Amino acid sequence: MKLSDFDFELPERLIATRPAVPRTSAKMLVAQGDHMTDTTVANISDWLRPGDRLVLNDTRVIPARLSGLRRRDSAQGPVQARIEVTLLEPRGDADWTALIKPLKKLKIDETVVFSADLSARLVGVEDGQGRLRFNCSGDDFDAALNDAGAMPLPPYIAGKRPADAQDMTDYQTVFAKNAGAVAAPTASLHFDQPLLDQLAEMGVRFSHVTLHVGAG
Repeated sequence: MKLSDFDFELPERLIATRPAVPRTSAKMLVAQGDHMTDTTVANISDWLRPGDRLVLNDTRVIPARLSGLRRRDSAQGPVQARIEVTLLEPRGDADWTALIKPLKKLKIDETVVFSADLSARLVGVEDGQGRLRFNCSGDDFDAALNDAGAMPLPPYIAGKRPADAQDMTDYQTVFAKNAGAVAAPTASLHFDQPLLDQLAEMGVRFSHVTLHVGAG
C-alpha cells in the first residue's frame, strides 16, 4: 500500500474559505446504524430529546498570528527581515512557544517588533519551535495582541486568502468565553444563539467545558 493510494481530487470550488451563512445552514450527516441522513445543523433538534445534554467547549480563540520586523545592524548598514509568528502555547507570564518563519533569520536575544505596544525576544529554540518572551503580560498582553494579531486560519484557508476583520467573528463560537485556543473547536462554529435558545426551550441541558485547541 502506498500513501498515494489515498490521493483524491478535491475541486477548489468545493473548499469553503468562509463559513456558511447563517451558521446553522452548515451540512450535518446523521448516522443511525446503517441509515444515513443528509441534513443541516438547523435541524439538530430532530435528533435531540428533552433531558439530553449538549457539552459546549467555551474556549476562545486568540489572534495568534503575528507579523513583525527584526532589525539588525550589518556592515552594509541597518537591515530588517519580515518575521511571521504563530503562537502555540503559553510558558509563563510573558513566554510563549511559537512557530517562527523564517526561524533561521532570527538569532537568540534578537527582538521582533509587531506593533508600538507589542514586541518579543527570542530566548530559546527547541524541536523547530521558538520560545518568545514578550514585552508585556496579563491584560496588557491581551490588549496588545488583539490589536496586532490576526486569527490563525487553517492552512487550507490561509493559503487562499489573508485573515481579515470578519474572521474575528466568523472564527469564534457564539459561546466563546475563556481565551487560550490557537484554533477553533470547528464543529461548535455551526451553532448560533437562536438555535441554542430553541434547544433550551425543548429541555436540552448544557454543560460548559474549557478545552483550548492547539495548532495540531
